[in-house]
Amino acid sequence: MKTDGQRFPIVADTDSLESPPTRPASRDARRKAIGSIGAIVGAPFVLGSQARAQAAWPTKPVKYINPFPPGGATDILSRLFCAKMSEISGQQWVVENIGGGGGDIGVSNVARAAPDGYTFGLGGVASHAISPTLKAGKLPFDSDRDFTFVTNIWSLPNFLVGNLALPASTIPELIDLLKKNPGKYSYGSAGLGTTLHIAGELFKLLAGVDMVHVPYRGGAPAMVDVIGGQVQMIFDNIPGALVQYNPGKVKGFGVTSAKRSPVVPDIPAIAEFLPGYDLSSWTSLCGPAKIPAVIVERASMFAKRALDSPDLQKAFFERGATTFWLSPQDAVAYRASEAKRLGDIITRAKITLE
Repeated sequence: MKTDGQRFPIVADTDSLESPPTRPASRDARRKAIGSIGAIVGAPFVLGSQARAQAAWPTKPVKYINPFPPGGATDILSRLFCAKMSEISGQQWVVENIGGGGGDIGVSNVARAAPDGYTFGLGGVASHAISPTLKAGKLPFDSDRDFTFVTNIWSLPNFLVGNLALPASTIPELIDLLKKNPGKYSYGSAGLGTTLHIAGELFKLLAGVDMVHVPYRGGAPAMVDVIGGQVQMIFDNIPGALVQYNPGKVKGFGVTSAKRSPVVPDIPAIAEFLPGYDLSSWTSLCGPAKIPAVIVERASMFAKRALDSPDLQKAFFERGATTFWLSPQDAVAYRASEAKRLGDIITRAKITLE
């Protein structure tokens, strides 16, 4: 007997075969047959109900994982964004802070979540553009494979601030001080591989100075120690730094963007003294891989409405950030281009985690 590779055989000569005697189907057989037919007929209705549920997303609260501790810049801006997303989507966006590992622990939780559209998180320059080079082969996730990118959320420069007792008040004075005292002064960061870390190492490279890097589990605890004098400086995200700079608890030296920030126009860009210095932060809204496209499109639509709203733009601007919506496709392309650019900087500066 020949087969065509399908389920049923192709019989060459049916006239030469005797038909087996027929028997009444048993009750169990009839039940199985009816059940199979019901499953086949019902399948389109199941698929249709799933599609309708996805199109109605969200129908319950959405978890948003911030991979840094409460109180820092990412926490402030994330809560503003999630409040607006709650208002627009009709369901609460609940922020859960999971810090540690320079953001890698929280980001890993996003990657491992069910792809049902009810867990998203804060991705961005550290986890998705710096770590792929700096921590190659050591990450608990793959930035290309393990995520669904919905949009970018904001961009902002970092802000180099220092303890009030630091005997320098300008970038040239600071560079001179560090050159005369190699290894004496230290700067804090939100963790190994964060933009705050890379900003400090790029400063050391271009200025030709030596200072000690002290990583923390987030920008907020690092800032506490800057104010207390345990470390002398921090390249902090500008929203977190402004909270301490505006009341005069720290002194400001420069912003890490190529040009001055309109939020602190009296503070120079570090690039004014170190040409080529440019290291701003950006973030993205991402979830685990394989989130249904209809949910991604709805989340992107909600995010665009949120980021286009004047009140959120104003709240971001007051904290030094600029809203940064991108389509899902453009968010993927942007991440890839930034990973290449920052990977080149890390290689050129010989930045390591030791």
